[in-house]
Amino acid sequence: MKQTLLALGAFFTAVTAIALPLDSLQSNPHLTPLKPRQGCENTATSRECWGEFGLDTNYYTTWPNTGNTREYWLSVQQGDCSPDGYLRTCMTFNGTIPGPTIFADWGDDLVIHVTNNMLENGTAIHWHGLHMRDNSLNDGVPGVTQCGIRPGDTQTYRFKVTQYGSTWYHSHFSLQYAEGLFGGMIFNGPATADYEVDLGNLFLSDWGHTEAFHLWSTVAKGGRPPTLETGLINGTNTITPNCNPATDARCVGQGAKHEIIFKENTTYLIRLVNPAVDSVFDFSIDQHDLTVIAQDLVPIKPYTTDSVQISMGQRYDIVVTAKPKNKTADGNYWLRAGLIAGCSGPNLNAASITGIVRYDEDSTALPSSTNHNTISTSCLGEPLASLEPYLELNVTNMFNTTLENLGTRPRGVDGAEWFQWTLNASSLHLDPSHPTLEHVFNNESIFPTPYNVVGVQPSGTGEQQWQVLIIQDQTQIGAAHPIHLHGHDFWVLAAVPQATFNGDTSGFNTANPSRRDVAVLPGRGYLAIAFELDNPGAWLVHCHIAWHASQGLSLEFVESQSKIRSGLLQRDIDEFERTCQRWTGWPPVHPQEDSGI
Repeated sequence: MKQTLLALGAFFTAVTAIALPLDSLQSNPHLTPLKPRQGCENTATSRECWGEFGLDTNYYTTWPNTGNTREYWLSVQQGDCSPDGYLRTCMTFNGTIPGPTIFADWGDDLVIHVTNNMLENGTAIHWHGLHMRDNSLNDGVPGVTQCGIRPGDTQTYRFKVTQYGSTWYHSHFSLQYAEGLFGGMIFNGPATADYEVDLGNLFLSDWGHTEAFHLWSTVAKGGRPPTLETGLINGTNTITPNCNPATDARCVGQGAKHEIIFKENTTYLIRLVNPAVDSVFDFSIDQHDLTVIAQDLVPIKPYTTDSVQISMGQRYDIVVTAKPKNKTADGNYWLRAGLIAGCSGPNLNAASITGIVRYDEDSTALPSSTNHNTISTSCLGEPLASLEPYLELNVTNMFNTTLENLGTRPRGVDGAEWFQWTLNASSLHLDPSHPTLEHVFNNESIFPTPYNVVGVQPSGTGEQQWQVLIIQDQTQIGAAHPIHLHGHDFWVLAAVPQATFNGDTSGFNTANPSRRDVAVLPGRGYLAIAFELDNPGAWLVHCHIAWHASQGLSLEFVESQSKIRSGLLQRDIDEFERTCQRWTGWPPVHPQEDSGI
């Protein structure tokens, strides 16, 4: 699969008014150019510009209002697929892995119709990393912000694009995204470094030849991480070498390496996304430097490196100049996911999770390049000191602190039907028929215990106030956990391995620290994060290792409960009630056998 620019036409049959940066538009009947902007124009040599807005705009309080609505239709489907040449059952959006890329400009409105065309499974779709300001009904979490979408039903999600950069969407219904149910989102806006060509999202994922739900039932429910066979880059790879169609009819052999064509001395933007089940990657391109310019929809001050460590749920925007440090004779270079074994679940063919960068688009040879990068053994991610947000914002008033102790409950202990991760001795277990927001709408002050609700409320003084969450790993397992917060970015105050938090906050970094929506809790250590109490809603916090989320490593913040309903639009409340009415009238085919997320 060769990629030169964003290839869209094959994916979209019912999409209106898709817009790319003006200088990137190609001849495509599905793309509608926007009108020329006033003020500073965003071009290949002025990426910091965005009309009357720009990198200095505080996107937590201010964003454009373009007046444009982008409308998309997504079909959730289940069927056979063979992304690496091995036939199995997948769940997809519109029949592709990844699903169609959703494009919008900063300040647009999005209307996304999701139809569940599966026969036996419900679903719900989360728009990862989006703040959903005063709009938690559209966050897409079954049991928290909505009921499940029953087979044959359609739910419409509506929200304003108040951020810009790279992210993804995925099912939040149990393990469905592990079966392929995810896709990319690109919100055009300014950038902290110039580039000429936007290559779009580059998904780095692990992949099993056995369906994730079967692996859950047979392995993960007992607490062990399942072994996966390989991984995919942008949904494709070649079949493993020991797969013989003579002995295994599922070895259909139709996979391919993902390929990118470089033109020498051109600068390219690559938007890395990790939708993996249980894999951390140390991404690199042989003989090429990478300049990191954004993380998790937060522009950062650029820095250059030879590899980027990316954990589950995280995103990094990188700029690559097509100028190899040491040229190969054939002009071909390996693009390497770089799975870090000590931070990931078992994988039988980790070294084969590769793609190809070519300078000659007619070449078909495998690269002869060697890896100039030594894969990291750390599980802590990119150095926090390198991840300095461009828009400088400090934590000024740590209004309230919640300390959560991470533990475990083995299967069979205290009635646990599966191995459970616990926070303060409670493991998340949600009911998709009675979401948290239903309890909020009913003015209930007490939530079901396994919903793991933490109520937070600013003092009402009008000043900025931050909620602090500290998660302390009290297990002796030593695993690192990518912690994701919905509805907010958070400021990373501290991430300390092999340590116990003693209550002293004087060492917390409050001066423009790393800011994002997924950060790593170090094994046997603690993670301290802060988020501003400025967005009423029910917001999930969870580990983004899919097995761990199913095992209940999660809690909810119900923020400013008394203000949640008043900030919502009636059309969204009506959609919520209609979806729940349809869901509760459908008897599920499969019983719930995990946390629900």
